[in-house]
Amino acid sequence: MLFEPRSGRLAAWGNALLAGLVSPDEAVLSIVGEDAVHRVSGLPGESGPVGLTLALGRMRTLGVSGLRVALPAPGHPLGLSGPPEFNARALDAEEAVVAVGAALGLVPEVTEAGPAGDVHVEVVWHVLPVREAPPADVPSLGEAERELAEALREATVVLTRLDVAGSGPVAEAALSAYRARAEAGREVLAPGYPPRAVRVLSLAQRVDLMVSLAYENGHGGAVAASEMAARAEALRPVERVARRALVAAYNAAVEERERG
Repeated sequence: MLFEPRSGRLAAWGNALLAGLVSPDEAVLSIVGEDAVHRVSGLPGESGPVGLTLALGRMRTLGVSGLRVALPAPGHPLGLSGPPEFNARALDAEEAVVAVGAALGLVPEVTEAGPAGDVHVEVVWHVLPVREAPPADVPSLGEAERELAEALREATVVLTRLDVAGSGPVAEAALSAYRARAEAGREVLAPGYPPRAVRVLSLAQRVDLMVSLAYENGHGGAVAASEMAARAEALRPVERVARRALVAAYNAAVEERERG
């Protein structure tokens, strides 16, 4: 479940900080979220891992003016531009952040420890060189919004027919948690993002949640092999569209600045 990838939080709040719209403390607290700590390793000029506050400041001095998200999957290098080593690390993590203004990329390594209910999560962002080239397969916000609406309509029809649209206690709990966060007025994106990006991100997160629930709830009524194949076939393009829309939304602040 991508829902709210760590790369999205880093890019969104990093962009807000670079634009002078939030303080370093506010940005770091929002990026870390419920994790215990985030560090950055491999920054030029630093001999070892450093904290996020120092890392974001150092990136600014290195010429970084914005941050983009990449959410690659096998056969779909979404948001990547190379070289192969960075692409492979990003694909393994299923996410990455690519700097604008400096040929640097960041890939998260997540470590969890502790018993269920009291898990301690640490994240190390590994800095690697990237190729300065247009990112792969990133749509505009308008394209992403149209794709989401069409994919959601088509998938809902198929999943409902196969009885795997997301039902039962696990699905209800996840949906209730999603609604509670939305109703509480949770800030979907950091300051500086256009309203359309907020709208696209919210829809992409709902679609991503629907896909994840459909996968997690077993086969539902799709007991025949042909029906299980039809479900997978229905979910695959929807999942791809949701990832493309997430990237478009998180990258919108940078795209708007570049357009002037």
